Amino acid sequence: MAETANQFEETIRRAYNAFNERNIDNALSTMQPDIKWSRAWEGGYISGHDEIKKYWTRQWTEINPKVDPIGFNERENGTLEVTVHQVVKDLHDNLIFDGLVKHIYTFTDGLIQTMDIELVEE
Repeated sequence: MAETANQFEETIRRAYNAFNERNIDNALSTMQPDIKWSRAWEGGYISGHDEIKKYWTRQWTEINPKVDPIGFNERENGTLEVTVHQVVKDLHDNLIFDGLVKHIYTFTDGLIQTMDIELVEE
């Protein structure tokens, strides 16, 4: 990867901030048009900006997630592992999940190409 880990971290922080602010267009601006994205709470994957927009819009009518990156690790295979503190509440502010997950990213030309999820081993 030609870009530095710091450039990737900045892109990731912009994406998470936009997600937490529910600003889909700003979040999508950090991603390749043909991005492959893990559907964490439904399973499987979606591809492209339109599918992500639909997925998030629907997701936010059912749950209220907030995700904050707290650690970055560039893996030997070139992917970026982001440890994320994730808090998910229902629409009545009841806690569903509060914990750590790992989001694994690849990049193309400085933009997010893929996102996958791994559980944090305790």
